[in-house]
Amino acid sequence: MTHWLIAPVVLPALLAPFIVLAARYHIGIQRAFSVAGVLALIVIAAGLAWQASDGSVAIYQLGDWAAPFGIILVGDSLSTLMVLLTAVLALCVLLYAIGSGWDDRGRHFHALFQFQLMGIMGAFLTGDLFNLFVFFEVLLIASYGLMIHAGGTARLQAGVQYVLFNLIGSTLFLFALGSIYAETGTLNMADLAARVALIDPAETVGIRVASVLLLLVFAIKAAVVPLHFWLPSSYAEAPAPVAALFAIMTKVGAYAIIRVYTLVFPPEVEVTAGLHDLWLLPAALVSLAIGMIGVLAAKKLDRLVAFSVIGSMAMIMVSISLFTPTSIAAALYYVVHSTLAGAALFLISDLVRTGRGNVDLTTQAPAAGAALTAALFFSGAIAMAGLPPLSGFLGKLLVLDAAYGTDKMVWVWVIVLSSSLISILGFARAGSILFWKSHSVEHGEDELVMPRPANLSYVAVGGLIGLLALHTIFAGQVHGYTTRIAANLFAPTAYMEAVLDTPGKLSKPKTEEAH
Repeated sequence: MTHWLIAPVVLPALLAPFIVLAARYHIGIQRAFSVAGVLALIVIAAGLAWQASDGSVAIYQLGDWAAPFGIILVGDSLSTLMVLLTAVLALCVLLYAIGSGWDDRGRHFHALFQFQLMGIMGAFLTGDLFNLFVFFEVLLIASYGLMIHAGGTARLQAGVQYVLFNLIGSTLFLFALGSIYAETGTLNMADLAARVALIDPAETVGIRVASVLLLLVFAIKAAVVPLHFWLPSSYAEAPAPVAALFAIMTKVGAYAIIRVYTLVFPPEVEVTAGLHDLWLLPAALVSLAIGMIGVLAAKKLDRLVAFSVIGSMAMIMVSISLFTPTSIAAALYYVVHSTLAGAALFLISDLVRTGRGNVDLTTQAPAAGAALTAALFFSGAIAMAGLPPLSGFLGKLLVLDAAYGTDKMVWVWVIVLSSSLISILGFARAGSILFWKSHSVEHGEDELVMPRPANLSYVAVGGLIGLLALHTIFAGQVHGYTTRIAANLFAPTAYMEAVLDTPGKLSKPKTEEAH
């Protein structure tokens, strides 16, 4: 048992009340502690990821209570990858919030930011479905506070819509948990995996209902059609740093589907056979089409980016829904890309707002700092649209390769390639209106000239673009790592033995099985 595993949850949980109680009226102190906390998270997350890189599974038993009775945190290669991605994203977002002054436009930004990190980290590290629900609720509470940060009627309305949809998801989650516990007597994921495999196929009604409910809950978090309606307005109206941090929140839904439906309800389990491809792939393909059509039709840059997030999440879900080691590896590669690209575009949208006063896709006079903002937008658009040479192109190739040879290949290839073309047109249209046609318009004599965005804001966005470049340069190594993660997910014996403390008891050597 390693005590470092609980640090990504405990550190922000302690920082948040400290910031409220000791530094409420001192924004400089809040910023210093918040940045220091995120830097510490990156170091801890990197150490945990390195420890898990060889396929080992670390656990932490709260109160020293063993599974399945106690609360267990699990650090395997998948969960530590997501924790590291969250910590790195958080640093870029935090630097932007400080540079742009967003953190000082309302109250308790840094405390809520830390609580948000606590919820995200806990969701990735928990080994228990009920505690996954608890961390989802922490996410909901903190994210609502962040969403309405700095106020405004439109932001409040979007926040209420966001909360209502997520409360529906929480209610379904509780129903699913109750059904699972009634059928199996446990909510520990490793223990569930062992017990679900023993259920008589003739008595599967309850567990099948529970598995469908769980899939619906995670689909709401991942914004899959027809459960995506909350995302465009919520993300578009949220403060830019908050929307950028939310880029990782939709990945919590994707992570939960990967974890639960490779460990507890894997494709080969007879009691839930057919649930994985019954509607998830069609819904993901429709989501992809709707997301990219939204990119083409958007009249504001922030809504364009929000629809692009729906499209990128749909690409991830298309890959996940194939449920093969190759497709999961491709999905995980695309998760990293999508998170960084989505966050960068939300921040670039705010750079445009700062430089021209709005994000309307109409021809206006050049924005302050337009040249640098245009370069960043060009890079972010290439990444999100999936054009070479950045990682979006490689990610889409991996998804197409995962679908090659399957009976769903034609549908996946046609919709992925068509939607990519539509997204290229949508981003090209937005870029030409914002940065090219603007040179034909001059500032009016009475028009207020907006200030140039802060240098730290550009540094934060440049950091995300730089990470995308590194994700491309080291694509071979990253994909090799995600391939090993996928292999571990489809052979979960090591995970189950580590959590249940039963080394060598859940699998037998082939020679013994032959006897």
